[in-house]
Amino acid sequence: MYDRLVAERGDIPTEVRTEAEKVLRNLEQVIRGASTVGNSAPAPSFSRTLG
Repeated sequence: MYDRLVAERGDIPTEVRTEAEKVLRNLEQVIRGASTVGNSAPAPSFSRTLG
């Protein structure tokens, strides 16, 4: 059944996971950049719990 849905609609969970990982990487870059601009505090680290 799942294979049929994937064939008809695409692998939505994988697509969502991929986009979420892109958002996390972009957010990490933004936070790292913001912390170096005017704040000497270390940037927070995010754990990747997806997948």
